[in-house]
Amino acid sequence: MLSDSDIEALEDILFAEPWGDEAVDFFGLHGVVCASVVGPASLSTEDIFRLATGTDETPESEVPETFRTAVEQLARDMAHSLDLGQPLELPEPEDGDPMNALENWCAGFVDTFLENEDAWLEAGEEETADLLVPMLTLSGLFEDEDFQNVRNSPKLSRDMADAIPDSLTDLYLLFHAPD
Repeated sequence: MLSDSDIEALEDILFAEPWGDEAVDFFGLHGVVCASVVGPASLSTEDIFRLATGTDETPESEVPETFRTAVEQLARDMAHSLDLGQPLELPEPEDGDPMNALENWCAGFVDTFLENEDAWLEAGEEETADLLVPMLTLSGLFEDEDFQNVRNSPKLSRDMADAIPDSLTDLYLLFHAPD
């Protein structure tokens, strides 16, 4: 588990120049790392950095060590929980809007899915699509009327949010359980 100071250090990196305007916050980064862990394509720290900062390439200078260490810790913690059969807990904001934090988390997750969409759908397009519905819906990335109707309904949004931990477990099992 990352400490508050680890999270603060991560956000200092994410919001730094030159990518600060395009970067995700900690919740979005958590979603990116989570998709890398549960999905079929384990991303390198450099790829996670690129997705989290919204850049096309990793910077000429190395990925900051603080970022690398925190991302590796997050990924290990997530994989360990899933390997033990425990549902993943999404980060909760200490203050502010929990639905905004959830939307940011889902957007990071969905961006990572879209980066490797073919690999995700190879395992079974229909099953994968069904399991992705909560994240796709709450990400705010799609203008689909049905998704908007769910996002505009506090009860339906809460139901979708509540379904995410089970969906993550099922996705992990789909891609990582022995045959």
